[in-house]
Amino acid sequence: MEHRASWNAGGFVRLKHIIHPNGPLPISASTWWAGVASGRFPQPVKIGARITASRKADIDQLIVGFSREEG
Repeated sequence: MEHRASWNAGGFVRLKHIIHPNGPLPISASTWWAGVASGRFPQPVKIGARITASRKADIDQLIVGFSREEG
């Protein structure tokens, strides 16, 4: 799956680069946070006082799982 340039920078990725319309997962923010709460999606990490991001490796695994569900 092709990722945008910002995807490759660093070990963390922000939500806006994970979900629709900018990211590879075709879900909304509310679906994302419900999935995090239920344990379906990986728990994000607090970086500083106001920034939350997810580990890129966790999201890569999630994308592979989504690809398998669709295929």
